[in-house]
Amino acid sequence: MFLGRVIGSVVSTKKDDKMSGRKLLLIRPMLIDEKDPSRLRPGQNTLVAVDNLGAGVDELILFAQGSSARQASGLKSMPIDAAVVGIVDAVDVLGKKVYKAEA
Repeated sequence: MFLGRVIGSVVSTKKDDKMSGRKLLLIRPMLIDEKDPSRLRPGQNTLVAVDNLGAGVDELILFAQGSSARQASGLKSMPIDAAVVGIVDAVDVLGKKVYKAEA
């Protein structure tokens, strides 16, 4: 699993029939900043992930990639490479709060 931030959504009217009705999100992976481990920094790449949980823009999420993504509920037969598998409430690194979701 990886941490990521939802930065947008993707709309595709023509897609594999198995993907019909699925919400697609644009995700930016988030990394621990090597210079300051008390904060997160955005990664270099961007990816599209299927969302079964209802994540929204600017939320920090957990995502799985590759064959692990298809292990999420209802995704086994889908042609996907990434899936949102959790919405993050908090992240602590070395005993310090790096992220806390807004209430």
